Amino acid sequence: MASKVADADRRALPVRMYVAGGAALYLLTGLRPSEDIDATFSRRLILGEDLEVAYRDADGRARILYLDRNYNDTLGLMHEDAYEDSAAVTIPGVDPALVEVRVLTPLDLAVTKIARFSEQDRTDLEVLARTGRIDAKSLRRRAEEALGAYVGDLASARTSIELACRIVEEAARRRRKH
Repeated sequence: MASKVADADRRALPVRMYVAGGAALYLLTGLRPSEDIDATFSRRLILGEDLEVAYRDADGRARILYLDRNYNDTLGLMHEDAYEDSAAVTIPGVDPALVEVRVLTPLDLAVTKIARFSEQDRTDLEVLARTGRIDAKSLRRRAEEALGAYVGDLASARTSIELACRIVEEAARRRRKH
């Protein structure tokens, strides 16, 4: 990918890559390694087929990490300022002059977990709260602000916000006890 980006007009660079999902959770917490990267880009790109990397994890196990070509942020719940508020991260082997990798804030990542609200999303919310990266009051505010641009069922999203805040409150309570 970098060789194609390197051939681009320098005025169009860097391309910004906004990381969400499990990869963002891992970058923020160091917990739950992901097998895929959910990301969007600041520009339209023609991506090759070889968007995976084989590596050995800390335990020596062979792993593969790939860019999820099916990831789409338009149908989920996302705050309108999520990309603007994201933070640049340094990834070894990625030239930030070509590709600026950015990760959603913990709060914005939590908001993206609310619409689908799978068991994995619930666990990720709990991890963000348990590690002290989000609180229920801020999550509720940011998620409710994001509802204005949401294209799904608002009643269901509001119910998920309520449940998500309960998960976060309970994880925070357990964290304070320890």
